[in-house]
Amino acid sequence: MDIRETIHGLTLELRRGTIILGVLSQLSEPQYGYSLVPVLKERGIPVEPNTLYPLLRRLEKQGLLDSAWDTNEARPRKYYSLSPAGKEVYERLCGEWNSLKISIDSLIEGGGNHGTD
Repeated sequence: MDIRETIHGLTLELRRGTIILGVLSQLSEPQYGYSLVPVLKERGIPVEPNTLYPLLRRLEKQGLLDSAWDTNEARPRKYYSLSPAGKEVYERLCGEWNSLKISIDSLIEGGGNHGTD
């Protein structure tokens, strides 16, 4: 068993859900897809464009994002922002995140106490 490979795989699993929350957190104002890559990376949530764009399309299809094309630049860009439903989902996910964080922090700080005598 390669411990580094195991940690890498488990880390990817942990990060998968946090990417959604990270993306939603940045879309209260319209952003184009690629503009999110450096912002998220700078804040500790690196995401590859080939992961980000399908996620943005999925969130849009779910009704959580609105989008509009800006064709005023030489290269047209699709800008995304939270829809009203997206704002509600984001707020609720933040509440879930905070509850989970408190619970996990409690478990971690409890260390080796597994509830057995």
